[in-house]
Amino acid sequence: MIIYYRSCVLDFDAFALQIILNAQYRCEYCKTSSKLTGMPLTMEHIIPRSLGGSDDLLNLAAACYRCNEFKGAKVSEIDLQTSQSSRLFNPRTDLWIDHFIWINGGIQIAGTSLIGDVTLIALRLNNKDIVAARALWVSFDWHPP
Repeated sequence: MIIYYRSCVLDFDAFALQIILNAQYRCEYCKTSSKLTGMPLTMEHIIPRSLGGSDDLLNLAAACYRCNEFKGAKVSEIDLQTSQSSRLFNPRTDLWIDHFIWINGGIQIAGTSLIGDVTLIALRLNNKDIVAARALWVSFDWHPP
């Protein structure tokens, strides 16, 4: 199956399925399960094509629609508390648990590093809609992962 995504063609079977299976059907940024949302994960370019990023396996991540849209072409962000700039979390080179933890009973994500903090800001990982959804999922013991 061929998927057309933002004017690039991806061989779903070769790349996307492998990435989605490795991610266990979860967004690699916010950890939202596509099985809970009923929405397919998108292929997100870690380094955007507009900044020279490629379509190869090492530059693609499984992302929910919201994280993909909020990230856009960003590769870095400024931390509002420290005014320091940092690159964003990279699912291919970073471990999620090294930069994030679940707080407030699993309905919110907190950064544990500068990379985590700026990724929280850039991708709005605790936007009101996802926090409300997580609260519902937690009540059914479907979340956190």
